[in-house]
Amino acid sequence: MNERYSYFNHDADIGIIGRGTSLEESFESAALAMFAIMADVEVLHGHELLEVAFEEEDNEFAFIEWLNTLLALAHMKHLVLGRFELHKEGHSWRGKAWGDKWRKDIERGTEVKGATLTMLSVQNKEDHWEARCVVDV
Repeated sequence: MNERYSYFNHDADIGIIGRGTSLEESFESAALAMFAIMADVEVLHGHELLEVAFEEEDNEFAFIEWLNTLLALAHMKHLVLGRFELHKEGHSWRGKAWGDKWRKDIERGTEVKGATLTMLSVQNKEDHWEARCVVDV
């Protein structure tokens, strides 16, 4: 089992769980989980960079904003992403993501349409942060 992220069962969609030593790292891990549904992220070179910035006070809404912004930008630029970096200062979030243009040698998995509010949770556990939600596939 991957320590950074995992999945949980949901009737029609897929639940993702991101874990990390910080809030931001749990969001990064969840983004990796989401893109790992769509492709083998281990084969990516990470030559393409995306930058995201948004304002959100609520951590749970910020989590959904982060995932859906990454997904939308990746779709617009025909990218698959596999490495993530996120920083929070007050209510400001600034992130980067690296990936590749879709290539023939990148096997496509299940298409993720978006992150949803279903089973949304962002929690500071005893020894780590955990961010989870259901993604629409």
